[in-house]
Amino acid sequence: MSANPQKNRASRRALAAVAGLTTVGALVAAMPAGAHDRGHGHGHGHPSRTVDVQLLSFNDLHGNLEPPAGSAGTVSETQADGTVKSVPAGGVEYLATSLRTARKGHPYSVTAAGGDMVGASPLLSGLFHDEPTIEALNGLDLDVTAVGNHEFDEGATELGRLQNGGCHPVEGCYEKGKKFKGADFPYLAANVTSEKTGKPVLKPYTVWKKNGVKIGFIGVTLEGTPNIVTANGVKGLKFHDEIETVDKYAKELDRQGVKSIVALIHEGGAPASASYNYDCDSPGAGDGISGPIVDIAKGITPKVDALVTGHTHQAYVCTVPDPAGKPRMVTSASSFGKLYTDTTLTYDRRTDDIVRTSVKSPSSANHVVTRDQAKATDMTALIARWNTLAAPIAGRPQGFISADINGRGSTAPEKPLGNLIADAQLEGLAPADKGGAVVAFMNPGGIRSDLVYTASGSEGDGVVTYGEAFTVQPFTNMMNVVDLTGAQLVTALQQQVSGSNAASPKILQVSKGLTYTLDMTKAGADRVVASSVELNGEAIDPAKSYRVAMNEFLAGGGDGFAALGQGTNKLVGPSDLDLFNAYLAAHSTAAAPLAPPATDRITIVQ
Repeated sequence: MSANPQKNRASRRALAAVAGLTTVGALVAAMPAGAHDRGHGHGHGHPSRTVDVQLLSFNDLHGNLEPPAGSAGTVSETQADGTVKSVPAGGVEYLATSLRTARKGHPYSVTAAGGDMVGASPLLSGLFHDEPTIEALNGLDLDVTAVGNHEFDEGATELGRLQNGGCHPVEGCYEKGKKFKGADFPYLAANVTSEKTGKPVLKPYTVWKKNGVKIGFIGVTLEGTPNIVTANGVKGLKFHDEIETVDKYAKELDRQGVKSIVALIHEGGAPASASYNYDCDSPGAGDGISGPIVDIAKGITPKVDALVTGHTHQAYVCTVPDPAGKPRMVTSASSFGKLYTDTTLTYDRRTDDIVRTSVKSPSSANHVVTRDQAKATDMTALIARWNTLAAPIAGRPQGFISADINGRGSTAPEKPLGNLIADAQLEGLAPADKGGAVVAFMNPGGIRSDLVYTASGSEGDGVVTYGEAFTVQPFTNMMNVVDLTGAQLVTALQQQVSGSNAASPKILQVSKGLTYTLDMTKAGADRVVASSVELNGEAIDPAKSYRVAMNEFLAGGGDGFAALGQGTNKLVGPSDLDLFNAYLAAHSTAAAPLAPPATDRITIVQ
């Protein structure tokens, strides 16, 4: 799902311009004073032994400051009669209002996030290296977040700049006389260490304090981050086991007298239903959820009282028993700011620990960030300010469509927008002098949005603007064309449904001419019917060499596609976004807009 990749626009240049990890070692020392202490104060007299602490959390914002368009901007809600309703949600103007409303009447309230706040962002944030999103999160009063894999899209040095401030090393300051201040909340990266020093590149944990109440937060990203980010982004870094790391720092916090601990983990699961209000404790605790987070939750020390998770862009509030058999909340709030989780942590002043009982305590629920509430005026002003700076680029028309072309919002293995992107890559790289490609592959996680027919601004319905195209493909990955044998091609297709992708298949989007059958009744690599793989009606010859186009992330073996990383005779082409925009321009006019392509390349047997 969100397990994807790559880098934002100028990371290549930025990484070349900034020397290694030298600044990152100093990050802990350079943390803004008091960022870990927000809300600290002294109470006089404690009438009650317990105090309810409100934990508000969200995850995977991905720089979506404006409400996400199309199906990417909705959540599914199961109604009392069993029907499922689609509810429009998200946008920081509404998220700010939701959080501020939720905090009312809660003197003890802390707001935490589960990573991927930035990266793979729409143009409004991505164009400015996500400074607008950090500014918005400061305004939302975020207290702490874990890093996610996308926080490393532009490398550790750029992540350090987002934390500590300072203008971009290549592009400078975006507003005259204004220096970027950085995040006034700590980014936690307990399981990411520098290869040189062995030390965490950012703070491993932080302690939130108020009137003698202390809650420790430990933040980790998934250990598999290097498999889903370009090599440049994780250069010089080591990623460690999530359970071992959280246990290590929970012990350290415990020794310091911090008994109440929340783990922020950028790894997630898949609930049995896509509805945000699904009860994943039915029939038993945690029965309705699967995926990597389940084993992590079962393995993390009982010292940790709750897990805020992310990465899979799913919504769930589950009780997964800890190693001592005690119930423990594991939550995730979908993505793009469409939901937030409200959890009540009952803090015992005598033990300094969270009370966890067999009844759902802590109690927790996900809430929709609806768009029928008042907008937060400070967020509206922030969006308008950055939109003014982005407008000359964002509003340029690139092409025309006759209807929605679904990508991120499509749940099918083969997506209309995936086919369109793969066709654009093949067409751009098929000429002999451009690489001579005969087939193109696109990773599904790199498609970040839908192409929506309804106008996002004043451009008119059916017009695709540069900003909308950028939102679909925000990584600006350079395209590669390589030689692969027919055998390697078939192996790559099998890797969609085997190895690290066995539990959660990643179905590559393929260019026209490539067809095959995917038999989901079988297991592992056998799901790809090898004899069915054809190119332009001819069976793939295992011994023959084929020129294959793909982005540099896939060409590096990303997302578990080791076979694609074995290509030879590499030719580097234009960026994926440039090819996408060129295709839109070549194949559509206002009078003859582009229709959604048919999805008939992969035959699915269920």
